[in-house]
Amino acid sequence: MGLSITSLASGSNGNCYYIGNEQEAVLVDAGISCRETEHRMKRLGLSMEKVKAIFISHEHADHIKGLPVLAKKYRLPVYITPATRQNMRSGVDPQLVNSFQAYEPVFIGSLSVIGFPKLHDAADPHSFIVSCQGINVGVFTDIGTPCHHVIQQFQQCHAAFLETNYDDDLLDRGHYPYHLKVRIRGNHGHLSNRQALNLFTGYKPPFMSHVLLGHLSKDNNCPRLVKELFTTHAAGTQVVVASRYEETPVYLIGGAPVALNLNANAVPAAPPKSTKPTKKMEQLALDFS
Repeated sequence: MGLSITSLASGSNGNCYYIGNEQEAVLVDAGISCRETEHRMKRLGLSMEKVKAIFISHEHADHIKGLPVLAKKYRLPVYITPATRQNMRSGVDPQLVNSFQAYEPVFIGSLSVIGFPKLHDAADPHSFIVSCQGINVGVFTDIGTPCHHVIQQFQQCHAAFLETNYDDDLLDRGHYPYHLKVRIRGNHGHLSNRQALNLFTGYKPPFMSHVLLGHLSKDNNCPRLVKELFTTHAAGTQVVVASRYEETPVYLIGGAPVALNLNANAVPAAPPKSTKPTKKMEQLALDFS
């Protein structure tokens, strides 16, 4: 049994990722409206009736603004850490709230969802791996720098949603104030194209079939630049750029089962490889600055 995945939205205007099998599915984050979530899923032929839970990565508005209405309408359990819940500005029906702990699996039917810590400027940020019968899909967005938790889990994924928030040159040349550029680049900010590519080339397992690149900045990145950069180094992995305005197609993820290593203190298996930009990539960055 494989996993079907799609990015319903990915960007600072809203984030929502769907992962499921033939019986049940979960959403990671609910950063677009209930109505828009329904519309996008309907266009893909996906049913909200199959969605059994929502997992929240952190409390920023672009990850939770659709949560109260969506959870209430469909009576969906919401899995969230206590610290994240305490820092949310909008409330969720307490009867729907469930806490989770890092590295403790939550079972939603035949799906297993595991949260793990990451570095981001939020109260208690987590990323997730959703698994079914040894097929593992990870959500790696809103990350300042890849810590050992992120690296260890990335190596176990058949598919990944991976943040490529900004291009260094475009951010340098852009109109953002200095303090915001520092925040974005900081260890608790967002992943640059180069950081994400180094994670991808250094730790991508040979069985990773798809990478969906997401959370692209509207002002400091370019979908064509990111697509060409990763395709050059894909080595058989299909590269998809997720849009901030619409859903991606649904992708079916399969392959040989891989049992997750849930040792939080495990050391990554190999050092990351440094990937230098080519002249073509440098020119593309200048073209879109």
